[in-house]
Amino acid sequence: MIHTREECQRISRVDRTGDTHMKIVISSEGRTFVWRQGDLHCQYGMVREKDMQDAKPGASVTTNTGKVLKVMDADFNELYRRIRRGPQVMPIKDVALAVSLTGVGKKSKVVDAGAGSGAMALYLGNICKQVTTYEVREDFADICEHNIKLLGFSNIKLRRQDVYEGIVERNCDAVFLDLAEPWMAIAPAQKALRAGGFLVSYSPTVPQIMDFVSALPDGCAPRIVECILRDWEVLGRKTRPKSIGIGHSGFIVATRIP
Repeated sequence: MIHTREECQRISRVDRTGDTHMKIVISSEGRTFVWRQGDLHCQYGMVREKDMQDAKPGASVTTNTGKVLKVMDADFNELYRRIRRGPQVMPIKDVALAVSLTGVGKKSKVVDAGAGSGAMALYLGNICKQVTTYEVREDFADICEHNIKLLGFSNIKLRRQDVYEGIVERNCDAVFLDLAEPWMAIAPAQKALRAGGFLVSYSPTVPQIMDFVSALPDGCAPRIVECILRDWEVLGRKTRPKSIGIGHSGFIVATRIP
């Protein structure tokens, strides 16, 4: 994904609740550029602001150098790729697996703890009715708050609180933990969850999942998984897995709380 520093600064001011919205333009080579306002400047030249404003999704615009670019509205994933990052975010492959193990959806009320940059909260906000995310570090919370505003979510609430000391919400469908000591959040999560709600913990190391599973209450049947993702490339007859991929990133422990 290619974008200039000027474009990044422009993206950081986006408010999806406003009158304008982001568009993307894609070249025949697959290079993607983001536009919100003003003339679009990219490696292929310049597109006038009026041409970008008038272009409907699926239409084409032409730069001053004659390069034709296809216009589309920016979707959630396009916006997500441009969030501000501080702490390491949970890879999308792990977000997808964690969500699929719980079955949360448009009617779900969920809690996310250890917000960090807000990656998990943003994905949950895109599919769930109500999301509350906890972050105790002020610098991380500031980044998370920025990203919530960037994507324009009104259904995500940020609490600048220590989740180990308690969760305010009740009757939640799922609680997602991305914490150094997730076993310390089991008791608060139990109080927050409805009967049969899901508790999910994401941890990078084996000792963390051992301690977490050992601390679970009786009646839990945790499922412990990890996701290894391998992208492929197709270049004519050269079709093979990419040389560089994401190996181990973290373990996911998911269980219903009786």
